[in-house]
Amino acid sequence: MRRAVLATTGISTLIVALLALKPHQLPALAGTAPRSAASSPPAGTSPGPATGTGMFTGDPVDTRYGTVQVAATLAKGRITAVRVLHAPDENGRDQEITSYALPRLTQEAIGAQSADIDAVSGASYTSQGYMQSLQSALDQAHA
Repeated sequence: MRRAVLATTGISTLIVALLALKPHQLPALAGTAPRSAASSPPAGTSPGPATGTGMFTGDPVDTRYGTVQVAATLAKGRITAVRVLHAPDENGRDQEITSYALPRLTQEAIGAQSADIDAVSGASYTSQGYMQSLQSALDQAHA
């Protein structure tokens, strides 16, 4: 009887401790100031008609491992291509991560027609930078 009480108490304590843990959140990135609607598009943007046609350069996003910047090509408001302008490449590990993460992110963005895509496992910072830069390009296209 005494063992049952001790086991129940121990399990209850463990469950309470696990429930007290906060869920994992993606890291916040530096250099991501909100853009105002009245701001002019950055240099290197090729705005098209109001339908969102042309190439739109996203803002550079500084991440822990380097800057990420993309340019989105849209035709009639649909993403047809995403070109990576800057990505972390300081060392072999950065190059390895970007070589597998960026094609997946591009494929996801074109498939979803949005910057609201899943991050690539093992490339959280690069993924967040990619999504934020892509979103700024899409915001310009729809402005």
